[in-house]
Amino acid sequence: MKNKLKIKIDKNISIEDLVGQIPDAVTYLMDKGIRCLRCGEPIWGTLESAAKEKGFTDQEIEKFVEDINALLDL
Repeated sequence: MKNKLKIKIDKNISIEDLVGQIPDAVTYLMDKGIRCLRCGEPIWGTLESAAKEKGFTDQEIEKFVEDINALLDL
């Protein structure tokens, strides 16, 4: 069943909210190297802060947001 919610995320979403709203984002972020999601250790902060900790640029983070929002349309 397709996601009927008309939500959009941005780089300021907390990791906890992101995973709760879009569970498929976990696999996407792990594929991008944000693997600490896998170990079960809590990640605090936002999508932007988690990506910056891994060395991603602002442009790459914007692409993450775009790609994750596209998951909502699946």
